[in-house]
Amino acid sequence: MPPASKAARETAVDVAALLERGRTLAMPVLRAAIDRLAPPMDTVAAYHFGWIDAQGRPTAGDGGKAVRPALAVLSAEVMSAAPETGIPGAVAVELVHNFSLLHDDLMDGDEQRRHRDTVWKVHGPAQAILVGDALFALANEVLLELGTVEAGRATRRLTTASRALIDGQAQDISYEHRDRVTVEECLEMEGNKTGALLACASSIGAVLGGADDRTADTLEKYGYHLGLAFQAVDDLLGIWGDPVSTGKQTWSDLRQRKKSLPVVAALAAGGSASERLGEILAADAKASDFENFSEEEFAARAALIEEAGGREWTADEARRQHTIAIEALDAVDMPDRVRDQFAALADFVVVRKR
Repeated sequence: MPPASKAARETAVDVAALLERGRTLAMPVLRAAIDRLAPPMDTVAAYHFGWIDAQGRPTAGDGGKAVRPALAVLSAEVMSAAPETGIPGAVAVELVHNFSLLHDDLMDGDEQRRHRDTVWKVHGPAQAILVGDALFALANEVLLELGTVEAGRATRRLTTASRALIDGQAQDISYEHRDRVTVEECLEMEGNKTGALLACASSIGAVLGGADDRTADTLEKYGYHLGLAFQAVDDLLGIWGDPVSTGKQTWSDLRQRKKSLPVVAALAAGGSASERLGEILAADAKASDFENFSEEEFAARAALIEEAGGREWTADEARRQHTIAIEALDAVDMPDRVRDQFAALADFVVVRKR
């Protein structure tokens, strides 16, 4: 039977419900893990997750898209295990992801996340570093305290993904200081920074449910390419996203001099717009007043990226990576319902606006 069309999947699968299931199942265990932290780290972490405001008052904050917990819980069902089997994996992946967000916001100088001031802005850089470190340690605790062979295998996959994620962040920072980055280098960086952890999320529940390495590796292939599609969309939103939807400043990636896919693709395209863009970005790298540039100056750079073809190329790449992810599912024996849900989550990643 041919795979269902994207439109059919959207009709058959309630993606919002799938995301909410992952969030709801993981939340009690996630909160219990955060409660282990010593004060004031527990409060700082609660602020980061959107559970309280800067004054410590409870709030119904936006905790993010919850794609990773949804994938972890769903992957347990590949093995016909109960969704709850994947919860420790879902929580562990979410803790590592948020460790990276806390540190990334500080390193990138981001002052806003999910429409609120970032942790380092409210509680200071030291707390952002310490709480990030604590979340990373908690992630391993949550898995290892299960005390099973499967938990040990899952932890190895999580630590490997975490190291790749850190490699990707290091590459991202180093690229900001280079005049040119190749498309291949950018894809490698984004595969590390985003693809590795989504790959782990896509397999960790199955590993906890007893999956062999071949099954886990194939699910990781799905997640890795889903991660590249996810990051390509993020790169588009980082330049052209609506701040009301993204919770970040206009032209946020341009303000940080990020060598994201649209920029790199535009610079590699050749032609007058590409050459002009290269000249401007080289001058920007030496500018002492870059942070004071006007909206019009950033808009002009975005327009050159689009004229050189960077926006269209990145949108095409997101669709290409999405296709590879979907095709990887064909190599895993799983219930049709679970396969459709994996595919629907992949569809969600490439059409989101935040």
